[in-house]
Amino acid sequence: MSERRILRRIRGIDTADGAGVKLKRIIGQPGLDMLDPFLLLDEFRSDSADDYIAGFPEHPHRGFETVTYMLAGHMRHGDNHGNQGDLGPGSVQWMTAGRGILHSEMPQQENGLMWGFQLWVNLPAADKMTAPRYQDIAPERIPAVQPADGVTARVIAGALAGATGPVEGIATAPVYLDLALQPGAQVEIPLPAGHHAFAYVFDGEAAEVAGQRLGRSELAVLSDGDRVRVAGGGSPARVLLVAGRPLAEPVARYGPFVMNTPEQIHEAIADFRAGRF
Repeated sequence: MSERRILRRIRGIDTADGAGVKLKRIIGQPGLDMLDPFLLLDEFRSDSADDYIAGFPEHPHRGFETVTYMLAGHMRHGDNHGNQGDLGPGSVQWMTAGRGILHSEMPQQENGLMWGFQLWVNLPAADKMTAPRYQDIAPERIPAVQPADGVTARVIAGALAGATGPVEGIATAPVYLDLALQPGAQVEIPLPAGHHAFAYVFDGEAAEVAGQRLGRSELAVLSDGDRVRVAGGGSPARVLLVAGRPLAEPVARYGPFVMNTPEQIHEAIADFRAGRF
């Protein structure tokens, strides 16, 4: 098989969402509308409460999954089905919205650093109207392995170095790794051939991905292949490495609704307005 290489580079753009939370949008912007099955990737990072305190009040979702990965701070989530919980540093929530849910995510702090990611993952047509479900994963449930000297990986989904991530039962068979690299460290990470994949440098000055320097807040869309080389630069760095099986299905999007046809979007809006979520 072959090593993956960089096809495209994308820089995040500054924007706001929810009730005014400032964030960096990497996937779901003009430069990269989507990377099947990934619909959106946001990074929120600020130690100014004005940038995040308003949070994400109740809002609907249908037809896809939201993945929240917290690095710092606390976010409380709740929904109209009675589910609620606290997302703290190092925790993950993989929410399958399915046929519909009303969901809120509100900061549980008035100062300090709030830092994390939200990734949207599409659902196949056969699963879009499934019952909603949560996988709330505490930090201690996420295995950390050292696949090479100077490299530590948190395995959120998929498998690496004998460890399997706690996220399970996802149609796109995702790989979701948080790689911490010491200066000069290098590692070859296996990835399923055929999966679409990206690498995003979120801490430190830069890392090396597929033999090329990738700067902070820069995302690399990777070619097909069964592995990718990642290396540290002159200072410690962290990289998100994410892959998923593409669905190759039509996508109709309208805000928090992601279906296959415009007619299904109209139906989602009607169901939401009629209180059927």
